Amino acid sequence: MFAGVFRFSLDRRVSLEDAEMTLHLAMLAAEGLYGSPRVAMEFRYELHALENAIDVDGETEVGTSVARIFAGLLLRQFGEGGFRIDNLTAHAYTAHEVAA
Repeated sequence: MFAGVFRFSLDRRVSLEDAEMTLHLAMLAAEGLYGSPRVAMEFRYELHALENAIDVDGETEVGTSVARIFAGLLLRQFGEGGFRIDNLTAHAYTAHEVAA
C-alpha cells in the first residue's frame, strides 16, 4: 500500500471550497464502507489555500479509499484538466539525500 500523502493540486478555475465539499462527499461515501467512527479516526486531510491544493493522508486503507473516491468525483465534476494528483512520500529527506 502507498505510504504517504496524495496531493490534489487544483486548477485555478476550481474553487478550493468546492473541492473541499467534494472531499466531504467522498468521506460520506467511505463511511458507507467503513463506518463513520473508523473514517473519523483514520482519515486526515489538509488544505493549502495558496497552492490551491488538498493533501489527503494515504497511510491507511480508509485514506486511500477516500482519495480514490475523491479523484473519481473530481474527474466527473471538473474534468481531466481540473486537477493533478501527486504522491508525496512520508519520508523526510535530509540535506545529504537531497544533494546526492
